[in-house]
Amino acid sequence: MLNFLAILTGIYLLLFGSNAYDSTRARLLFGGAIFLLIFPLCIPGIVYARAWFRRTIHSSFSLEGSGFILVDDDDLELHKELLTRQATAENGDGIITGMTGRKDSGEKEGCCETLVFRGRLAMLGEEHSAGLLLRRLDFWLYYCAYICGGTIGLVYSNNLGQIAQSLGEGAKTTTLVTLYSSFSFFGRLLSAAPDYLRAKMYFARTAWLTIALVPTPVAFFLLAASGNEVGLHIGTALVGLSSGFIFAAAVSITSELFGPNSVGVNHNILITNIPIGSLVYGVVAAMVYDANAQGGLGKNTSDSVICMGKQCYFLTFMWWGCLSVVGLGCSTLLFLRTRHAYEHFEKNRISTQLLY
Repeated sequence: MLNFLAILTGIYLLLFGSNAYDSTRARLLFGGAIFLLIFPLCIPGIVYARAWFRRTIHSSFSLEGSGFILVDDDDLELHKELLTRQATAENGDGIITGMTGRKDSGEKEGCCETLVFRGRLAMLGEEHSAGLLLRRLDFWLYYCAYICGGTIGLVYSNNLGQIAQSLGEGAKTTTLVTLYSSFSFFGRLLSAAPDYLRAKMYFARTAWLTIALVPTPVAFFLLAASGNEVGLHIGTALVGLSSGFIFAAAVSITSELFGPNSVGVNHNILITNIPIGSLVYGVVAAMVYDANAQGGLGKNTSDSVICMGKQCYFLTFMWWGCLSVVGLGCSTLLFLRTRHAYEHFEKNRISTQLLY
């Protein structure tokens, strides 16, 4: 219900938040936005009423033969403990497999097999200290996917005003910022899709990360090729959608791959890519912009020279697009290396549920 309200609120603000209206209609739209923002406060009352209904009404009926399974908190903790013990028992020699690759190391491995199998994670949730984390190939693949995906999207949003100005759309900067923020919000909501779709189809969370990175290179190559208003709007929406998904899913992925108890330290190490990437990408984009401004595309204003035209950010978009392809490749390799750990975890979860 919360997700439905969040999507409804996002669509409402996206459609009506960036246009100019008369005072009466503006008040009505503002009142609707306030209602959508306050309505979630009523959800606890709805939940309490539903619980009261189940206690009073369902207690009058026999639940034998029903399809509902009610799990107490103590049973849930027991379930988790049994699942952990089972995974540990079945992976008694799995840590060695995860650190060295395949057990039959006597056979000569090719380059691709070495990348996919050697040193991969044997199970999810294994705790990693900072030192062990930095020695993991999986971490650096994850780091590269983040810096070449979500961080590029963040730098794009920081330069959105100047990008719009160079394409002659400076007056629509507010609309573009709203568009980016709205689709970033939708991306954050979509990051919960793996949990909702688990019963119907199960993918590793690293596979969802790979899917989420696909719109980024598409957006930047589209921006480089089009250079018009339609391409700018579509590219901005795609970058926002991809970035929002990555930002929201990153903590869960870090916890699953490198341990929940160390997630605070490990995730802070991961997001060091944000200031590094912002500095590098921003400086290079500024150098390309200034070179084009001084190369005949510049337009003098009262206090500076601005670059006008498609070429101002063409090379930057191409560079960002190529980097995002590299990030997509790293994410794909990360998925291939962690797929067996996710499959093993899911099989244990299903078999444990069948026992109860």
